[in-house]
Amino acid sequence: MVRLLDQSRLPEQVEFLDCRDYRAVADAIRELKVRGAPAIGVTAAFGVALGAQAVSATEFPSFAKELMPICDHLAATRPTAVNLFWAIDRMKKALASLSAQPVPAVKAALLAEAHAIFAEDIALCKAMGKHGAELITTGQTVLTHCNAGALATAGYGTALGVIRAAWEQGKKIQVIADETRPVLQGARLTAWELMQDKIPVTLITDNMAGALMQQGKIQLCVVGADRIAANGDVANKIGTYSVAVLARAHGIPFYVAAPYSTIDLKTKTGADIPIEQRNPLEVTTIHGSHPVAPAGVAVYNPAFDVTPAELITSIITERGVFKPGELAGRFAS
Repeated sequence: MVRLLDQSRLPEQVEFLDCRDYRAVADAIRELKVRGAPAIGVTAAFGVALGAQAVSATEFPSFAKELMPICDHLAATRPTAVNLFWAIDRMKKALASLSAQPVPAVKAALLAEAHAIFAEDIALCKAMGKHGAELITTGQTVLTHCNAGALATAGYGTALGVIRAAWEQGKKIQVIADETRPVLQGARLTAWELMQDKIPVTLITDNMAGALMQQGKIQLCVVGADRIAANGDVANKIGTYSVAVLARAHGIPFYVAAPYSTIDLKTKTGADIPIEQRNPLEVTTIHGSHPVAPAGVAVYNPAFDVTPAELITSIITERGVFKPGELAGRFAS
């Protein structure tokens, strides 16, 4: 069983979802019950391990053959976050290295690999937070978009990990959280998460960011990423590009925080990143039940946009802080 905090219920309810097979894990990813690129990757790894436990084959070739459709089913859930594919590929590589082992040992090893991915994500986020915290000073106000915190990772956060690390160092900072339409991850998740940690946070609507920058009320922006291309272009939650443009216009640093698993050197530029299109009801209703638009209106609902590398001040990783163009050389191995 894989137990997940059901993020679709927050902040009204804190409920856990028990996934008893890989299909339930896949549904949780697809339905945004778990979301955030690193968290999706970790969850997919546990989905593979969970699926492996139910495979009945007793010989390795048959076992491996039966496991591949499970991997494919999980990989088909969401197209943009590269951590999903990275984690599944890592599970496949672990499987290939176990061909000489009896099937029970293979199942145990796959579960251990998923736990390793989980633990590594927390360690990477903490290292990322330490590097990123050096960019923040006491008295500053930081704008973040969407949710890139503990909820979006194995438990510490990328963009919010940077903010959390600065706060833990004793820096007195303020956070501005965009609501992040249409699913309101900033309002529902980021604000909730920061309040749990007693980090001062103010919620704004997405169209307020420019005015606050104009008034000098924001000193830097930190966001997460769902995929980073080899040239440093970044796919992140829809609206991120607008924040980056506004930050450039006002001379405000714009940082992206992401682990190595989010960097996709096989994707040359942002133009090559597949952008997920989601249900129109996310735009025309709140939580699918409260209409905010006329019935039948045409809707365009991409879940992500791409911020060009030239708008990004630096990318914060577990290995340090780099200019977007430096990633290919630093992470080629």
